[in-house]
Amino acid sequence: MLTNIRIRNFKRLRDVEIELGKSVVLIGPNNSGKTAALQALALWDIGLRQWSAKRGTKASPVKRPGVAINRKDLISIPVSSTKLLWSDLHVREGEKVGDRQRTKNIRIDVVVRGISEGREKEWECGFEFDYSNEESIVCRPVRKRGFEGRPVRDVEFTDIPLLTNEVRIVYLPPMSGLAEREFKSEQGQINVLLGEGQTAQVLRNLCYQMYERPGQKEWQELCSRIRELFGVELMSPKYVPERSEITMQYEEEPNRVRLDLPCSGRGFQQTLLLLAYLYANPKTVLLLDEPDAHLEVLRQSQTYKILTEVAEQCGSQIIAASHSEVVLNEAADKDTVIAFVGKKPHRINDRQRRSQLLKALNRIGFDQYYLAEQKGWVLYLEGPTDLAILQRFAKTLEHEAEKLLEQPFKSYVGNNVQDAYYHFYGLLEAYPDLVGIAVFDRLEKELDEKSGLTQMMWKRRELENYLCIEDVLLRYARGEEGGELFASRREKIMKECIDELASAARKMRKPEVWSADIKATDDFLDPLFDNYYEKLGLPNLLRKTNYHILAGLVPKDKIDREIVEKLNAIVKVAKKAKPEGE
Repeated sequence: MLTNIRIRNFKRLRDVEIELGKSVVLIGPNNSGKTAALQALALWDIGLRQWSAKRGTKASPVKRPGVAINRKDLISIPVSSTKLLWSDLHVREGEKVGDRQRTKNIRIDVVVRGISEGREKEWECGFEFDYSNEESIVCRPVRKRGFEGRPVRDVEFTDIPLLTNEVRIVYLPPMSGLAEREFKSEQGQINVLLGEGQTAQVLRNLCYQMYERPGQKEWQELCSRIRELFGVELMSPKYVPERSEITMQYEEEPNRVRLDLPCSGRGFQQTLLLLAYLYANPKTVLLLDEPDAHLEVLRQSQTYKILTEVAEQCGSQIIAASHSEVVLNEAADKDTVIAFVGKKPHRINDRQRRSQLLKALNRIGFDQYYLAEQKGWVLYLEGPTDLAILQRFAKTLEHEAEKLLEQPFKSYVGNNVQDAYYHFYGLLEAYPDLVGIAVFDRLEKELDEKSGLTQMMWKRRELENYLCIEDVLLRYARGEEGGELFASRREKIMKECIDELASAARKMRKPEVWSADIKATDDFLDPLFDNYYEKLGLPNLLRKTNYHILAGLVPKDKIDREIVEKLNAIVKVAKKAKPEGE
């Protein structure tokens, strides 16, 4: 069983260490590095097999201490160029030695620890990979401590433990759809096809292997599991020697309709593939990429449970990548769950952290975690109009918040306090140093202070109330396109519109249009500009999305002190930020 893996410079995994167990779930949003971790294990296995085939267990020779691996040998990690295996495609870097500039290779390191079957001995085995060209890489055992920076000719390398001969790793990508015809293949060809992701070409072969075994114990167990999961009966696979082809059918209940295997659903085929491989290949480390793919939610939990049961029965280890909250819940209390969110993958071992991870899977994309790391702080506002207004005010005031608001990490929560909490505490699971500030419209309740998230609200009904200044509205009318010739007319029409709305509010005994209690957007500004442009005989050219234009017309000495207070608070929070790398 594998117990630990360390990975350096492989794809998006720059330097990570992942704890492993009997059944492991790598959980996280798309594009977070889960598949890369599985592929790093597959690369280690390729390195081990190539080294063992050419060097056995011998120590590295002094000359030519590596073995070459061709790109085509990377059957489970298909890439058009070997350079695509390296983080940021950086395969070499320059360093200064004395007065001279020297180029050295950046190595991919993959180090695996494990325990022998009897759990009596622990072993460690690592390989380093050097870029040669777009078609090949060089594999060597990792260096002994203290030799990391030396040229290859001066390095002492670690030994390859004999116990690694017991390790069998197989990478199974999601089911690619079942081929109409499947020809009988030898075991080596089956392994190649699986490594290439051509799962559609091997499913019947795996079933036929089990069916042909004496006693058919594994075949009968497979049929029982499929019956339990899908309520269908697997028919015995048949070999047709004239065509060198394997055929297979199944019966659906309750009408006992017999169908060819390609007629089945993708979820059924995916589950059959995984179970068939487990039964056909005991004592294997099975790397599963999205084993819940193509399965409806109700079956995901049951399928994961059966997969882990069968793996235990067969003496196998499952390491699965998923972004399913159903799989997370099933695995959380009994298996090893590694969260791929935040700076580095980390184990989830308590309910609170699992709750935050669930939020991450449901609502938060990987880009949000990236921004949390890069910025270190997050700003919550009602919507983009609020941000644009604050940017204009900061510019007029020449406030230091102006630069911070140019490209902040922001989230628009529509004035929903719970949404802000949900997003912020989901991010905290990944980035514990994150700080944030939420500025809400005036709420009819007290804010519940939460650690790490500064919360404020406007004393007036909403931010747009701070734009409701008669001189500002008249200034807008005067400054529109058309020149001074029509300025006085536009100003007169704007004044008429303001007076009409003010008069209507008094008659209906509503708050004054300049009141802090009026909802400025809905009850004043929107109807004001609708009426204004109607009287001009034009379509409305100023709606809420452009109210930041009004903010730019507010003189510096007319900007309310509360605006300054909120900008000060934003600066204060941003200064607490600890972006990654700083």
